[in-house]
Amino acid sequence: MAEETKNGILLETGTNEIEIMEFTINDNLFGINVAKVREIMMSAPVKPMPHAHPAVEGIFKPRDIVITVVDLPKYLTDQECEKGPKDLFIVTNFNKMFVAFRVHTVVGISRISWRDIQKPDNTISGGADGVTTGIAQCGDDLVSILDFEKIVAEIAPQTSIQLSEVDALGKRDRSTAPIWVAEDSILLTQMIRTALVRAGYENVRMFPNGAELWDALQELEDVDNLEEHVALIITDLEMPQMDGHRLTKLIKSSTAFRKLPVVIFSSLITEEMRRKGKEVGADEQLSKPEIGHLIGILDELLGKGPVDGKGESKK
Repeated sequence: MAEETKNGILLETGTNEIEIMEFTINDNLFGINVAKVREIMMSAPVKPMPHAHPAVEGIFKPRDIVITVVDLPKYLTDQECEKGPKDLFIVTNFNKMFVAFRVHTVVGISRISWRDIQKPDNTISGGADGVTTGIAQCGDDLVSILDFEKIVAEIAPQTSIQLSEVDALGKRDRSTAPIWVAEDSILLTQMIRTALVRAGYENVRMFPNGAELWDALQELEDVDNLEEHVALIITDLEMPQMDGHRLTKLIKSSTAFRKLPVVIFSSLITEEMRRKGKEVGADEQLSKPEIGHLIGILDELLGKGPVDGKGESKK
């Protein structure tokens, strides 16, 4: 099924395409997935908040909601940067939060394939401490895609995955059911693996993107005991090389793999994204950082018992 975006471009769900909004900070080119962007605004006066993270300018209320403003130039350079009258706020919506990021200019929007986004090596990304999740080829330009979830998690750790949700589930049986996870963020890869193991799911295999998971899955196409190799798949949506919608569509279109449960676990679960996930056949769709809910869904899909509204097993 195809749909028309705000700029008149037809995008079909599961085609492995993304729209990147390009913006600049100190003449350096960065990018953000358009799906995260609520609107672009001229910068406005901000009310400072005491004891906030150094990169948090404060809050403002453009209309009906109070929004936190992050000084992205300061966050990236660790230095005070002059705030110009032509600065812009990119107002984002992900993880069920609205956050505005100060930038210097917005260049435009490019529609590209996830195949055109490469995972940076540690010398560029900074490894687990880096905030660059991919390098995109947009026309003649190389654009650094920033990990906005990691930025917000560093500024406000309580907005990220909370292992206390796992501990609140109490003592749990151990499970060797093999679970495969496609997640490109190094930080979230570590947190998701830790959470699943702590919840009793000991057989977890992580992949940095959908393409590598799909390649590994294809090697199992002719096995008779697929569930002994992989019993369930969890996938992010935004990933270099292959996104979660494309991965889900490939799995659910395959005779060999269509019965595999696929859970989309993403910061981008909106009503529109939920509809897209349903189109490609996802069994469940959950918003980060609801790790307790995710574990409850795994329990249900893997036969460990039904879940209640909080994602906890009723057994």
